[in-house]
Amino acid sequence: QVQLVESGGGLVQPGGSLRLSCAASGSIFRLGVMSWYRQAPGKERELVASITSERATNYVDSVKGRFTISRDNAKNTVYLQMNGLKPEDTAVYYCNANVKRTSQTNYVNLWGQGTQVTISS
Repeated sequence: QVQLVESGGGLVQPGGSLRLSCAASGSIFRLGVMSWYRQAPGKERELVASITSERATNYVDSVKGRFTISRDNAKNTVYLQMNGLKPEDTAVYYCNANVKRTSQTNYVNLWGQGTQVTISS
């Protein structure tokens, strides 16, 4: 069984920074695209950033220049460095990954449990 475990959320003031981590554990042959989503109260979940195994990245316009997604393939971990945080960044942040458990199986899409990020003075 593969699990995604997020950490690093919390309460910070506007303009502050946070670094989220998401570690995949269990039987993993390969990780494909890894992503961060967020969901604010009363809003739909949105894709914040994604990164391929070759480290090609993609960001939603609202976070470009402020957030940086990265990954450590040796640690099966994806990170989201968030700088210049704004109140509108407040949301539950979810890790998402495409996971190949063995060389014989297809990729499956998994979600983490979410971590709360609150930006407030």
